Amino acid sequence: MKDVHRLEPISANPGSGTVLAAWERFVQGEDQVPGVRPLVAISWHRCREEYRVDPHLTEAPVAVAELDHTPEHDVVFAELGFRAASVAREVGNFGGIVTVTDATGRILAEWGDQATLVRAGDSNLAPWFCWSESAAGTNGMGTALEAYGPVPIRGAEHWCQAFHNWVCEGIAVRDVVTREPIAVLNICSWRSQLPADAGSWLANAATMIQYKLKRRARDSGAELVAAYTQARARSSAALAAVDAAGKVVIADDMASVLLGVPASTPAVDPTLRWHAGLPELIAATRHAARQAAHNPDWVGSTQIFAHLADEPTSISIRPVFSSGHLIGNLVSFGASDGVQLPQAEGSARPRVQPRRLVAMRDNRMVLLRLPEVSFAESQGKDVWLSTDQGRLRAASLSLDKLDSELADAGFLRVHRRYVVNLSRIREIERGLKGELSLVMDDRTNGMVPVSRRNAPAVRRALDI
Repeated sequence: MKDVHRLEPISANPGSGTVLAAWERFVQGEDQVPGVRPLVAISWHRCREEYRVDPHLTEAPVAVAELDHTPEHDVVFAELGFRAASVAREVGNFGGIVTVTDATGRILAEWGDQATLVRAGDSNLAPWFCWSESAAGTNGMGTALEAYGPVPIRGAEHWCQAFHNWVCEGIAVRDVVTREPIAVLNICSWRSQLPADAGSWLANAATMIQYKLKRRARDSGAELVAAYTQARARSSAALAAVDAAGKVVIADDMASVLLGVPASTPAVDPTLRWHAGLPELIAATRHAARQAAHNPDWVGSTQIFAHLADEPTSISIRPVFSSGHLIGNLVSFGASDGVQLPQAEGSARPRVQPRRLVAMRDNRMVLLRLPEVSFAESQGKDVWLSTDQGRLRAASLSLDKLDSELADAGFLRVHRRYVVNLSRIREIERGLKGELSLVMDDRTNGMVPVSRRNAPAVRRALDI
């Protein structure tokens, strides 16, 4: 994909019509949003019900959140700054501005038309102010942090009325392993539509940066696998290698049971990571990262509640570095080497389970109880739910995010495209070559394939 070198403006009247009428009713408490795009309707729902943002807010608040930036993230900010500055003249020619924010929605820098920059300052659309959804409602930067791909927000689609004269489009650059946002690149203009090719330019910029991140993730994953292999040769203890976010890169047979992830010896692809759903493990790896930053030779130990275990299991954590940069940890089970982690650090914080899943039916949001959901399926850029009310598009745009949220709620990832409700499995079908398929307890008795990699976890979960 080549860069877009010319950005031409097209006219628009962003603050009127069907969307504005729907916004007026929605802020008064109605739930029907005819004529509003699902992405925007879901964002409005978050702003009203979850974040409780005042729709009559007139300016964004000062950013107060402090975010720890890794050296890799700083490279992303620099790259985005270079790309933003390279189109500053073209953007300025149609009266637009381009911004770069961090993962909290805090604007780091902006470029573009000077008159528009002055006008933007009236709403605090300026560096060091926060434009996350939770701070400023639906907007190009904040909503991009919640979604995937280019996110255009036009006029009355903004949650706050004071921003209805703005048109913007943003895209998040995400960590290729954790899928968490790192930064947002955004273009916006006052009372005029953005160029038709703005989304293509944004998508290209994000793709090029994430290609570099993926290459680095592959390299760090391969180094973690190498460190695991060397340690495995020296010890018979159950062993796993996890990345800096606590996701499993590779685990032996025993460690895979304790972590509730597929055994992978050898790992097929170092960029593949597995979410164990163990909050204590994540807390321990975060503590290890802080300690290792000051002492590369640090080794620690704690206890966690592993899967299928009634009693806590001792683990030892040993950081792994590459070129002086922490890339993950080796976790040995049944070992207690090194400094004992403080109880507050090793203990799991209560995890808030989603009481409802939000889905869309036409222009309405459907709130689903978890038992109503049979399984979730990733299809293209959408996630679809098989429910007692039929097949509905999920508000969540990521199966990975849904899997993470439901990991401790009786749901299991059985395939790269499927997460199932274990309590809704009616039958298990074996193929001629031993492959498994799950017959679900829903309206159509849907069939869900189980990948070979996930089959051991499914057998353990179902005790078969």
